[in-house]
Amino acid sequence: MNVCLVTSEAVPYAKTGGLGDVSRALSVALQHAGCSVKVFMPLYQSIHTDEHELTFATELQGCVVEIGDRRVRFNVWYTRLQPSDAEIYFIDCPDYYHRSHVYTNDRDEDERFILLQHAAFHVLQRYAWAPDIMHGNDWPTALLPAMLTERYGWDSLFEQTASVFSIHNIAYQGAFAESAIYKAGLSYSGFTPGGPLEFHGAFSFLKAGIAFADMVSTVSPTYAKEIQTAEFGLGMEGILRSRSSDLVGILNGIDTVEWSPDTDKWIPANYSVESLDLKRENKIALLRECGLSVDPDVPVIGIVSRLVAQKGFNLLHPILAPLFETSSVRLIALGSGASEDESFLRWAASVFPDRVHARIGFDERMAHLIEAGSDMFLMPSLYEPCGLNQMYSLAYGTLPIVRKTGGLADTVVDQDESNGSGNGFSFYDFSSYALYSTITRALSCYANKPVWRAMQERGMRADFSWAASAAMYKDLYHAARLRRGVA
Repeated sequence: MNVCLVTSEAVPYAKTGGLGDVSRALSVALQHAGCSVKVFMPLYQSIHTDEHELTFATELQGCVVEIGDRRVRFNVWYTRLQPSDAEIYFIDCPDYYHRSHVYTNDRDEDERFILLQHAAFHVLQRYAWAPDIMHGNDWPTALLPAMLTERYGWDSLFEQTASVFSIHNIAYQGAFAESAIYKAGLSYSGFTPGGPLEFHGAFSFLKAGIAFADMVSTVSPTYAKEIQTAEFGLGMEGILRSRSSDLVGILNGIDTVEWSPDTDKWIPANYSVESLDLKRENKIALLRECGLSVDPDVPVIGIVSRLVAQKGFNLLHPILAPLFETSSVRLIALGSGASEDESFLRWAASVFPDRVHARIGFDERMAHLIEAGSDMFLMPSLYEPCGLNQMYSLAYGTLPIVRKTGGLADTVVDQDESNGSGNGFSFYDFSSYALYSTITRALSCYANKPVWRAMQERGMRADFSWAASAAMYKDLYHAARLRRGVA
Protein backbone atom coordinates (compact mmCIF):
# COMPACT_ATOMS: atom_id res chain seq x y z
CA MET A 1 0.00 0.00 0.00
CA ASN A 2 1.33 3.45 -0.98
CA VAL A 3 0.87 5.96 1.84
CA CYS A 4 1.50 9.71 1.54
CA LEU A 5 1.65 11.27 5.00
CA VAL A 6 1.75 15.06 5.18
CA THR A 7 2.66 16.78 8.44
CA SER A 8 3.81 20.09 9.81
CA GLU A 9 6.45 18.46 12.02
CA ALA A 10 8.44 15.27 12.45
CA VAL A 11 11.39 14.40 14.65
CA PRO A 12 14.30 14.81 14.45
CA TYR A 13 13.65 17.75 12.14
CA ALA A 14 10.96 19.77 13.92
CA LYS A 15 8.89 19.16 17.01
CA THR A 16 6.56 21.24 19.16
CA GLY A 17 4.55 18.36 20.64
CA GLY A 18 3.47 14.78 20.20
CA LEU A 19 2.69 15.21 16.49
CA GLY A 20 6.41 15.35 15.73
CA ASP A 21 6.99 12.02 17.45
CA VAL A 22 3.97 10.36 15.86
CA SER A 23 4.75 11.50 12.32
CA ARG A 24 8.16 9.87 12.36
CA ALA A 25 7.33 6.76 14.37
CA LEU A 26 4.15 5.90 12.45
CA SER A 27 5.85 6.38 9.09
CA VAL A 28 8.74 4.10 10.07
CA ALA A 29 6.36 1.48 11.51
CA LEU A 30 4.18 1.52 8.38
CA GLN A 31 7.24 1.06 6.17
CA HIS A 32 8.34 -1.87 8.31
CA ALA A 33 4.79 -3.27 8.05
CA GLY A 34 5.05 -3.47 4.26
CA CYS A 35 3.75 -0.08 3.14
CA SER A 36 5.63 2.26 0.84
CA VAL A 37 5.65 5.62 2.63
CA LYS A 38 6.40 9.15 1.49
CA VAL A 39 6.30 11.94 4.08
CA PHE A 40 6.07 15.66 3.29
CA MET A 41 6.85 18.56 5.62
CA PRO A 42 8.23 22.12 5.36
CA LEU A 43 11.94 22.87 5.32
CA TYR A 44 11.98 25.25 8.28
CA GLN A 45 14.81 27.63 8.96
CA SER A 46 15.95 25.43 11.85
CA ILE A 47 16.45 22.38 9.58
CA HIS A 48 20.02 22.39 8.27
CA THR A 49 20.36 20.40 5.07
CA ASP A 50 24.01 19.47 5.67
CA GLU A 51 23.48 18.41 9.28
CA HIS A 52 20.66 16.06 8.27
CA GLU A 53 22.38 14.95 5.05
CA LEU A 54 19.48 16.01 2.84
CA THR A 55 19.72 15.63 -0.93
CA PHE A 56 18.56 18.40 -3.28
CA ALA A 57 16.01 17.16 -5.82
CA THR A 58 17.42 18.77 -8.96
CA GLU A 59 14.59 17.37 -11.09
CA LEU A 60 12.10 19.36 -8.99
CA GLN A 61 13.97 22.66 -8.92
CA GLY A 62 11.75 25.70 -9.27
CA CYS A 63 8.38 23.95 -8.94
CA VAL A 64 5.41 26.31 -9.08
CA VAL A 65 1.99 26.13 -7.44
CA GLU A 66 -0.78 28.69 -7.38
CA ILE A 67 -1.98 30.14 -4.10
CA GLY A 68 -4.86 32.37 -5.07
CA ASP A 69 -3.51 34.78 -7.68
CA ARG A 70 0.11 34.16 -6.71
CA ARG A 71 2.51 31.76 -8.37
CA VAL A 72 4.75 30.42 -5.60
CA ARG A 73 8.03 28.68 -6.35
CA PHE A 74 9.59 26.02 -4.16
CA ASN A 75 12.39 23.48 -4.20
CA VAL A 76 12.53 20.03 -2.65
CA TRP A 77 15.05 18.17 -0.50
CA TYR A 78 14.75 14.57 0.59
CA THR A 79 16.27 11.74 2.62
CA ARG A 80 15.33 8.42 4.21
CA LEU A 81 13.48 8.47 7.49
CA GLN A 82 15.75 6.29 9.58
CA PRO A 83 15.67 3.49 10.53
CA SER A 84 13.59 2.58 7.47
CA ASP A 85 13.29 3.12 3.75
CA ALA A 86 10.43 5.59 4.20
CA GLU A 87 11.18 8.73 2.20
CA ILE A 88 10.73 12.22 3.61
CA TYR A 89 10.49 15.28 1.36
CA PHE A 90 11.06 18.84 2.54
CA ILE A 91 9.29 21.72 0.82
CA ASP A 92 11.81 24.54 0.54
CA CYS A 93 10.32 28.03 0.33
CA PRO A 94 12.24 30.51 2.51
CA ASP A 95 9.59 33.24 2.18
CA TYR A 96 7.17 31.00 4.05
CA TYR A 97 9.27 28.71 6.18
CA HIS A 98 12.27 30.72 7.33
CA ARG A 99 10.59 31.94 10.50
CA SER A 100 11.70 31.71 14.11
CA HIS A 101 8.93 29.25 14.99
CA VAL A 102 7.16 26.32 13.34
CA TYR A 103 3.78 28.01 13.84
CA THR A 104 3.24 31.75 13.75
CA ASN A 105 0.55 34.37 14.08
CA ASP A 106 1.70 35.98 10.83
CA ARG A 107 -0.86 37.14 8.28
CA ASP A 108 0.18 34.45 5.81
CA GLU A 109 -0.09 31.48 8.20
CA ASP A 110 -2.86 30.03 6.03
CA GLU A 111 -0.70 30.30 2.90
CA ARG A 112 2.26 28.57 4.57
CA PHE A 113 0.33 25.35 4.98
CA ILE A 114 -1.76 25.67 1.84
CA LEU A 115 1.58 25.60 0.02
CA LEU A 116 2.69 22.46 1.86
CA GLN A 117 -0.44 20.57 0.84
CA HIS A 118 -0.42 21.66 -2.80
CA ALA A 119 3.30 20.93 -2.98
CA ALA A 120 2.73 17.35 -1.82
CA PHE A 121 0.25 16.74 -4.62
CA HIS A 122 2.52 18.47 -7.11
CA VAL A 123 5.58 16.34 -6.23
CA LEU A 124 3.52 13.15 -6.43
CA GLN A 125 2.38 14.21 -9.90
CA ARG A 126 5.92 14.95 -11.03
CA TYR A 127 7.05 11.49 -9.84
CA ALA A 128 3.87 9.80 -11.13
CA TRP A 129 3.58 8.10 -7.73
CA ALA A 130 -0.03 7.12 -7.03
CA PRO A 131 -0.87 6.99 -3.32
CA ASP A 132 -3.50 4.61 -2.03
CA ILE A 133 -3.89 6.92 0.98
CA MET A 134 -3.42 10.65 1.54
CA HIS A 135 -3.01 11.05 5.31
CA GLY A 136 -3.31 14.52 6.84
CA ASN A 137 -2.51 15.39 10.43
CA ASP A 138 -4.09 18.21 12.43
CA TRP A 139 -5.21 21.53 11.00
CA PRO A 140 -2.05 22.40 8.96
CA THR A 141 -2.75 19.49 6.58
CA ALA A 142 -6.52 19.16 7.04
CA LEU A 143 -7.30 20.45 3.54
CA LEU A 144 -5.79 17.39 1.84
CA PRO A 145 -9.13 15.50 1.62
CA ALA A 146 -10.93 18.51 0.14
CA MET A 147 -8.08 19.17 -2.29
CA LEU A 148 -8.10 15.52 -3.33
CA THR A 149 -11.76 15.84 -4.28
CA GLU A 150 -11.98 19.40 -5.61
CA ARG A 151 -8.54 20.25 -6.98
CA TYR A 152 -6.91 16.97 -8.01
CA GLY A 153 -9.84 14.67 -8.67
CA TRP A 154 -9.40 15.24 -12.41
CA ASP A 155 -6.00 13.50 -12.38
CA SER A 156 -6.24 9.74 -12.98
CA LEU A 157 -3.15 9.38 -10.77
CA PHE A 158 -5.45 9.91 -7.78
CA GLU A 159 -8.55 8.06 -8.93
CA GLN A 160 -7.78 5.17 -6.53
CA THR A 161 -6.68 7.43 -3.66
CA ALA A 162 -8.62 7.59 -0.38
CA SER A 163 -8.09 10.08 2.44
CA VAL A 164 -7.57 9.84 6.18
CA PHE A 165 -7.47 12.80 8.55
CA SER A 166 -6.02 12.43 12.06
CA ILE A 167 -6.87 14.76 14.93
CA HIS A 168 -3.99 14.90 17.38
CA ASN A 169 -5.39 17.80 19.42
CA ILE A 170 -8.76 19.32 18.61
CA ALA A 171 -7.90 22.52 20.48
CA TYR A 172 -5.96 23.75 17.43
CA GLN A 173 -8.41 24.30 14.58
CA GLY A 174 -6.82 26.55 11.95
CA ALA A 175 -9.43 29.29 11.64
CA PHE A 176 -8.82 31.81 8.85
CA ALA A 177 -10.59 34.44 6.82
CA GLU A 178 -12.94 33.42 4.02
CA SER A 179 -10.30 34.54 1.50
CA ALA A 180 -8.22 31.46 2.39
CA ILE A 181 -10.77 29.34 0.50
CA TYR A 182 -9.75 31.06 -2.72
CA LYS A 183 -6.07 30.74 -1.85
CA ALA A 184 -6.55 26.99 -1.38
CA GLY A 185 -8.44 26.69 -4.66
CA LEU A 186 -11.56 25.23 -3.06
CA SER A 187 -15.21 25.86 -3.84
CA TYR A 188 -17.08 28.54 -1.92
CA SER A 189 -20.16 26.31 -1.98
CA GLY A 190 -19.02 24.77 1.29
CA PHE A 191 -18.85 28.15 3.00
CA THR A 192 -22.43 28.50 4.13
CA PRO A 193 -23.61 28.80 7.75
CA GLY A 194 -22.95 25.39 9.25
CA GLY A 195 -21.38 24.16 6.01
CA PRO A 196 -18.28 21.94 5.81
CA LEU A 197 -15.86 24.87 5.57
CA GLU A 198 -17.57 27.36 7.89
CA PHE A 199 -17.17 27.63 11.66
CA HIS A 200 -18.43 30.76 13.45
CA GLY A 201 -17.92 32.83 10.32
CA ALA A 202 -14.36 31.65 9.69
CA PHE A 203 -12.89 29.12 7.28
CA SER A 204 -11.90 26.19 9.49
CA PHE A 205 -9.19 23.92 8.13
CA LEU A 206 -9.95 21.36 10.85
CA LYS A 207 -13.66 21.20 10.07
CA ALA A 208 -12.88 20.76 6.37
CA GLY A 209 -10.68 17.78 7.22
CA ILE A 210 -13.41 16.17 9.31
CA ALA A 211 -16.06 16.80 6.64
CA PHE A 212 -14.15 15.66 3.54
CA ALA A 213 -11.96 12.79 4.78
CA ASP A 214 -13.04 9.26 3.97
CA MET A 215 -12.08 8.24 7.50
CA VAL A 216 -11.23 10.33 10.56
CA SER A 217 -8.98 9.14 13.35
CA THR A 218 -7.70 10.40 16.63
CA VAL A 219 -4.99 9.26 18.96
CA SER A 220 -6.81 7.17 21.56
CA PRO A 221 -10.15 5.35 21.83
CA THR A 222 -11.29 7.41 24.83
CA TYR A 223 -10.44 10.71 23.14
CA ALA A 224 -12.49 9.62 20.11
CA LYS A 225 -15.50 9.41 22.43
CA GLU A 226 -14.66 12.58 24.37
CA ILE A 227 -14.43 14.88 21.35
CA GLN A 228 -17.99 13.96 20.40
CA THR A 229 -19.18 15.71 23.58
CA ALA A 230 -19.64 19.41 24.28
CA GLU A 231 -17.09 19.24 27.11
CA PHE A 232 -14.21 18.19 24.86
CA GLY A 233 -15.36 18.80 21.28
CA LEU A 234 -14.73 22.57 21.35
CA GLY A 235 -17.57 23.20 18.92
CA MET A 236 -16.70 20.31 16.59
CA GLU A 237 -18.76 17.72 18.49
CA GLY A 238 -21.72 18.02 16.12
CA ILE A 239 -19.86 17.26 12.91
CA LEU A 240 -17.86 14.56 14.69
CA ARG A 241 -21.05 12.87 15.87
CA SER A 242 -22.30 13.00 12.29
CA ARG A 243 -19.14 11.12 11.28
CA SER A 244 -19.15 8.78 14.28
CA SER A 245 -19.30 5.66 12.11
CA ASP A 246 -16.16 6.86 10.31
CA LEU A 247 -14.28 7.99 13.44
CA VAL A 248 -11.69 5.67 14.96
CA GLY A 249 -9.42 6.08 17.99
CA ILE A 250 -5.99 4.45 17.63
CA LEU A 251 -3.64 4.71 20.56
CA ASN A 252 -0.23 6.12 19.70
CA GLY A 253 2.76 3.89 20.25
CA ILE A 254 6.13 4.91 21.64
CA ASP A 255 9.60 4.66 20.18
CA THR A 256 10.89 1.58 21.96
CA VAL A 257 14.41 2.17 20.66
CA GLU A 258 14.67 5.69 22.03
CA TRP A 259 12.63 4.99 25.16
CA SER A 260 13.76 1.67 26.63
CA PRO A 261 15.54 1.48 30.00
CA ASP A 262 17.73 -1.44 28.95
CA THR A 263 19.30 0.50 26.04
CA ASP A 264 18.74 4.17 26.98
CA LYS A 265 21.95 6.07 26.24
CA TRP A 266 20.99 8.98 28.50
CA ILE A 267 20.82 7.15 31.83
CA PRO A 268 23.74 5.96 33.97
CA ALA A 269 22.37 2.48 34.74
CA ASN A 270 20.50 0.46 32.15
CA TYR A 271 17.97 -2.02 33.49
CA SER A 272 15.05 -4.22 32.51
CA VAL A 273 12.14 -5.92 34.21
CA GLU A 274 14.54 -8.74 35.13
CA SER A 275 17.07 -6.31 36.65
CA LEU A 276 14.70 -3.76 38.10
CA ASP A 277 16.79 -3.23 41.23
CA LEU A 278 19.26 -1.28 39.05
CA LYS A 279 16.64 1.45 38.67
CA ARG A 280 17.77 2.56 42.13
CA GLU A 281 21.11 3.72 40.67
CA ASN A 282 19.30 6.15 38.38
CA LYS A 283 17.34 7.53 41.31
CA ILE A 284 20.57 8.20 43.17
CA ALA A 285 22.03 9.91 40.07
CA LEU A 286 18.86 12.00 39.64
CA LEU A 287 18.88 13.20 43.26
CA ARG A 288 22.55 14.11 43.00
CA GLU A 289 21.98 15.91 39.70
CA CYS A 290 19.26 17.98 41.35
CA GLY A 291 21.20 18.75 44.52
CA LEU A 292 18.72 16.92 46.74
CA SER A 293 19.68 14.71 49.65
CA VAL A 294 20.34 11.17 48.47
CA ASP A 295 17.95 8.81 50.23
CA PRO A 296 16.83 6.10 47.79
CA ASP A 297 13.98 5.07 50.08
CA VAL A 298 12.24 8.45 49.89
CA PRO A 299 9.72 8.51 47.00
CA VAL A 300 10.34 10.85 44.07
CA ILE A 301 7.60 12.25 41.83
CA GLY A 302 8.74 13.38 38.39
CA ILE A 303 7.26 15.85 35.92
CA VAL A 304 8.34 16.36 32.30
CA SER A 305 5.83 18.50 30.46
CA ARG A 306 4.84 21.60 28.61
CA LEU A 307 3.41 23.88 31.28
CA VAL A 308 0.08 24.81 29.73
CA ALA A 309 -3.48 24.83 31.06
CA GLN A 310 -4.26 21.52 29.36
CA LYS A 311 -1.71 19.74 31.56
CA GLY A 312 -3.54 20.55 34.80
CA PHE A 313 -0.61 21.54 37.00
CA ASN A 314 -2.69 24.34 38.51
CA LEU A 315 -4.21 21.53 40.61
CA LEU A 316 -0.84 21.05 42.28
CA HIS A 317 -0.47 24.65 43.45
CA PRO A 318 -2.70 24.55 46.58
CA ILE A 319 -1.76 21.04 47.72
CA LEU A 320 2.04 20.97 47.54
CA ALA A 321 2.68 22.48 50.97
CA PRO A 322 0.07 20.24 52.70
CA LEU A 323 1.57 17.25 50.91
CA PHE A 324 5.01 18.04 52.28
CA GLU A 325 3.55 18.37 55.78
CA THR A 326 2.34 14.77 55.72
CA SER A 327 5.04 13.02 53.67
CA SER A 328 8.74 13.14 52.83
CA VAL A 329 8.19 12.97 49.07
CA ARG A 330 10.48 14.78 46.60
CA LEU A 331 9.30 16.58 43.45
CA ILE A 332 11.52 17.03 40.36
CA ALA A 333 10.08 18.98 37.44
CA LEU A 334 11.29 19.80 33.93
CA GLY A 335 9.28 22.01 31.60
CA SER A 336 8.34 25.46 30.41
CA GLY A 337 5.26 27.35 29.32
CA ALA A 338 2.67 29.33 31.26
CA SER A 339 4.21 31.97 33.51
CA GLU A 340 2.01 31.02 36.46
CA ASP A 341 3.22 27.42 36.39
CA GLU A 342 6.84 28.41 35.88
CA SER A 343 6.56 30.90 38.77
CA PHE A 344 4.96 28.27 40.98
CA LEU A 345 7.76 25.79 40.37
CA ARG A 346 10.42 28.44 41.00
CA TRP A 347 8.62 29.41 44.21
CA ALA A 348 8.37 25.79 45.34
CA ALA A 349 12.06 25.17 44.68
CA SER A 350 13.00 28.26 46.70
CA VAL A 351 10.65 27.57 49.64
CA PHE A 352 11.35 23.82 49.74
CA PRO A 353 14.93 23.57 48.49
CA ASP A 354 15.40 20.15 50.10
CA ARG A 355 12.18 18.80 48.56
CA VAL A 356 11.79 20.38 45.11
CA HIS A 357 14.02 20.78 42.07
CA ALA A 358 12.65 22.73 39.10
CA ARG A 359 14.37 23.12 35.77
CA ILE A 360 12.62 25.56 33.43
CA GLY A 361 13.19 24.65 29.80
CA PHE A 362 13.82 21.33 28.11
CA ASP A 363 16.76 18.95 28.29
CA GLU A 364 16.55 15.58 26.54
CA ARG A 365 19.06 13.91 28.85
CA MET A 366 17.25 15.22 31.92
CA ALA A 367 13.90 14.02 30.59
CA HIS A 368 15.24 10.48 30.32
CA LEU A 369 16.88 10.65 33.74
CA ILE A 370 13.64 11.81 35.36
CA GLU A 371 11.74 8.93 33.76
CA ALA A 372 14.35 6.42 34.92
CA GLY A 373 15.06 7.88 38.35
CA SER A 374 11.58 8.79 39.59
CA ASP A 375 9.25 6.43 41.40
CA MET A 376 6.08 8.13 40.15
CA PHE A 377 5.25 10.39 37.23
CA LEU A 378 2.60 13.12 37.44
CA MET A 379 0.13 13.93 34.60
CA PRO A 380 -3.03 15.56 36.05
CA SER A 381 -4.27 16.65 32.62
CA LEU A 382 -7.52 18.51 32.03
CA TYR A 383 -7.57 16.58 28.76
CA GLU A 384 -4.96 14.44 27.07
CA PRO A 385 -5.65 13.16 23.53
CA CYS A 386 -3.11 10.38 23.93
CA GLY A 387 -0.07 11.25 25.98
CA LEU A 388 3.32 9.59 25.59
CA ASN A 389 5.02 10.22 28.92
CA GLN A 390 2.72 7.90 30.83
CA MET A 391 3.74 5.11 28.44
CA TYR A 392 7.42 6.04 28.78
CA SER A 393 6.91 5.90 32.55
CA LEU A 394 5.31 2.46 32.45
CA ALA A 395 8.18 1.18 30.30
CA TYR A 396 10.65 2.51 32.90
CA GLY A 397 8.85 1.07 35.95
CA THR A 398 7.83 4.57 37.03
CA LEU A 399 4.19 4.45 38.09
CA PRO A 400 1.99 7.17 36.57
CA ILE A 401 -0.40 9.35 38.57
CA VAL A 402 -2.91 10.62 36.02
CA ARG A 403 -6.35 12.04 35.54
CA LYS A 404 -8.63 9.51 33.86
CA THR A 405 -9.06 11.19 30.48
CA GLY A 406 -8.16 10.48 26.85
CA GLY A 407 -5.18 8.26 26.29
CA LEU A 408 -4.36 8.33 30.00
CA ALA A 409 -7.57 6.42 30.64
CA ASP A 410 -6.65 3.91 27.93
CA THR A 411 -3.18 3.11 29.26
CA VAL A 412 -3.15 3.57 33.05
CA VAL A 413 -5.10 1.01 35.09
CA ASP A 414 -5.86 2.30 38.57
CA GLN A 415 -4.52 0.14 41.38
CA ASP A 416 -7.65 0.42 43.51
CA GLU A 417 -10.05 -0.29 40.65
CA SER A 418 -8.16 -3.14 39.03
CA ASN A 419 -8.57 -6.15 41.32
CA GLY A 420 -4.87 -6.68 41.36
CA SER A 421 -4.02 -5.74 37.77
CA GLY A 422 -3.20 -2.06 38.20
CA ASN A 423 -0.16 -0.30 36.75
CA GLY A 424 -0.69 3.21 38.16
CA PHE A 425 -3.07 5.61 39.87
CA SER A 426 -5.87 7.68 38.35
CA PHE A 427 -8.67 10.02 39.39
CA TYR A 428 -11.80 11.39 37.72
CA ASP A 429 -12.61 14.80 39.20
CA PHE A 430 -10.50 17.68 37.93
CA SER A 431 -9.85 19.02 41.41
CA SER A 432 -6.93 19.56 43.74
CA TYR A 433 -8.61 17.37 46.35
CA ALA A 434 -8.81 14.43 43.92
CA LEU A 435 -5.16 14.90 42.97
CA TYR A 436 -4.08 15.12 46.63
CA SER A 437 -6.02 11.98 47.52
CA THR A 438 -4.50 10.05 44.62
CA ILE A 439 -0.94 11.11 45.41
CA THR A 440 -1.51 10.11 49.03
CA ARG A 441 -2.85 6.75 47.90
CA ALA A 442 0.19 6.23 45.66
CA LEU A 443 2.56 7.07 48.51
CA SER A 444 0.80 4.57 50.74
CA CYS A 445 1.12 1.90 48.06
CA TYR A 446 4.81 2.74 47.65
CA ALA A 447 5.37 1.53 51.20
CA ASN A 448 4.08 -1.93 50.21
CA LYS A 449 7.11 -3.12 48.27
CA PRO A 450 5.70 -6.41 46.90
CA VAL A 451 2.59 -4.68 45.53
CA TRP A 452 4.68 -1.84 44.12
CA ARG A 453 7.09 -4.21 42.40
CA ALA A 454 4.24 -6.19 40.86
CA MET A 455 2.75 -2.97 39.45
CA GLN A 456 6.12 -1.93 38.03
CA GLU A 457 6.55 -5.28 36.33
CA ARG A 458 3.07 -5.14 34.77
CA GLY A 459 3.82 -1.75 33.30
CA MET A 460 7.22 -2.75 31.97
CA ARG A 461 5.84 -5.88 30.28
CA ALA A 462 3.08 -4.01 28.41
CA ASP A 463 3.51 -3.60 24.64
CA PHE A 464 3.28 0.06 23.65
CA SER A 465 5.35 -0.35 20.49
CA TRP A 466 4.25 1.14 17.19
CA ALA A 467 3.88 -2.27 15.55
CA ALA A 468 0.39 -2.85 16.95
CA SER A 469 -0.69 0.73 16.19
CA ALA A 470 0.63 0.51 12.62
CA ALA A 471 -1.46 -2.62 12.04
CA MET A 472 -4.54 -0.68 13.18
CA TYR A 473 -3.68 2.18 10.81
CA LYS A 474 -3.45 -0.29 7.95
CA ASP A 475 -6.95 -1.48 8.86
CA LEU A 476 -8.05 2.17 8.92
CA TYR A 477 -6.59 2.73 5.46
CA HIS A 478 -8.47 -0.28 4.09
CA ALA A 479 -11.66 1.10 5.66
CA ALA A 480 -11.04 4.46 3.99
CA ARG A 481 -10.66 2.81 0.61
CA LEU A 482 -13.87 0.83 1.14
CA ARG A 483 -15.60 4.07 2.14
CA ARG A 484 -14.42 5.69 -1.10
CA GLY A 485 -15.34 2.63 -3.13
CA VAL A 486 -11.85 1.96 -4.47
CA ALA A 487 -10.76 -1.07 -2.43
